[in-house]
Amino acid sequence: MNKQALVHLHALMIHFKNFYEETTNDEIHTDLYDSLEISPIHLHRYKQAHREALLTLGAEIVIHLHNLKQPEANTNAPQQVIEEQ
Repeated sequence: MNKQALVHLHALMIHFKNFYEETTNDEIHTDLYDSLEISPIHLHRYKQAHREALLTLGAEIVIHLHNLKQPEANTNAPQQVIEEQ
């Protein structure tokens, strides 16, 4: 992936994070990403720095979503059986 595409994807990931936080009022903690001190507007930074930032941010978003409490399945719900015709 070239640097321009990587920076664009980095910006999209930031937009996704911001949109999620605004719509859910749930903050995604990105301490590792923040410690890298890089954002998509830092065009002078190396491609590898943007790659590391993108992967770190993505990992922190995934960890946050994974740790959300999942609703428990209703075990009393009737089972639907699809009959073949």
